[in-house]
Amino acid sequence: MTAKTSTTKSPFDFDMFKTFEQFKVPGFDIDAIMASQRKNIEAAAAANQRAFEGMSALVRRQGEVARESAEAGMKAFSEVSAASPEDRIAKQADFAKAAYSSFFANGREIFDMAAKTADEAIGLINDRVTANIEESKKAFASK
Repeated sequence: MTAKTSTTKSPFDFDMFKTFEQFKVPGFDIDAIMASQRKNIEAAAAANQRAFEGMSALVRRQGEVARESAEAGMKAFSEVSAASPEDRIAKQADFAKAAYSSFFANGREIFDMAAKTADEAIGLINDRVTANIEESKKAFASK
């Protein structure tokens, strides 16, 4: 049996850029617009990639913090349980103080990680918007 080859095009074979090339308008550089749009898409993809990487690191760090907290809690419980009745209150107070300090230090670290990730992702988009404005000014200034 021989395989039939189809000459019909799939709707997914549509090339938007070739279609727009048919509509050449004087004073309207479709190639420049398409290049600009490609750069916009690349910038959005880079920003999404950076956000994904940053959030992945954030989730990993949150997991580490949870593990470290659980280990510290178990260690403190063992120490308090093994301590004499006179030393228990002091050990509990020391543990509470350490847990409180650790909670805020870890919270600050995670907040800083999230803020840095957001700044970097937004910075990529901001750079592209600024470049887009400059490209538009040049395109219209030459007409």
